[in-house]
Amino acid sequence: MRLRLAAGEGFSPPTTEFFWQPLVGDGAFAFTRPMLLMVLSVAVIAPVMVFVAKRMQVVPSKGQFLTEGTYNFVRNSVGKDMIGAKEFRPFIPLLFTQFLLILVNNLFEIIPLLQFPTFSRIGFPVALTLVVFAVYHVVGMRRHGVGGYFKRMVPPGVPGWIVPLIFFLELITYFVTRPVTLALRLMANMFAGTLLLVVFALGGEYMLLEGSNLFVRVASLGSFALFVIMTFFEILVGFLQAYVFVLLTAFYIADSLAEEH
Repeated sequence: MRLRLAAGEGFSPPTTEFFWQPLVGDGAFAFTRPMLLMVLSVAVIAPVMVFVAKRMQVVPSKGQFLTEGTYNFVRNSVGKDMIGAKEFRPFIPLLFTQFLLILVNNLFEIIPLLQFPTFSRIGFPVALTLVVFAVYHVVGMRRHGVGGYFKRMVPPGVPGWIVPLIFFLELITYFVTRPVTLALRLMANMFAGTLLLVVFALGGEYMLLEGSNLFVRVASLGSFALFVIMTFFEILVGFLQAYVFVLLTAFYIADSLAEEH
């Protein structure tokens, strides 16, 4: 994080430009810092999972214990509980991969030298959401047929005169509201949290180094304290956002598989 000062105007707060950090090139085809972090997350997760899987023991090591605990949490508390004991197994690889990918990239926000949550860039949650969007529509259409899938959007017993309105609203929900809110929820939470961390860190630095009197310099300690507190809070947010994303994914899949809407 770099201190941003406007000449003659004092402290200049961080803007959304902080989230656009090209490393190679510029414009739409630039290779950016969040792209590098996404590649790094895959380079970390994949070898670790392979390493743990090849060294499974009856008495688990710390790494195996942590991995199995995370897997069981996603499998039982998300997949099995939301999708159902008879249907959940084929979707566990998707849910577990999503959870790890989101969690690791969210935790990058508080790791020194990295300090950037990849999913604060809207393109990444959108890409992940498109996978979810395709999965829950495909499994729904395979289960009910294309016509049956759309037909079940209208609950039975609805008066005929209101059916077109209900169908239109449900169509918007399934094809627009769900994917848009799923992506924006993840992006907005990580974006806002990072912006707060940057404000507290740079604000404290500015007051400490450029404060006009001793009182302002001492007050900078409050800003640094909030930075530390918010850092721990962002760890919790990172876990929660990964959990909420896979929970909603499981809910959408379960809804598409259900016999009745």
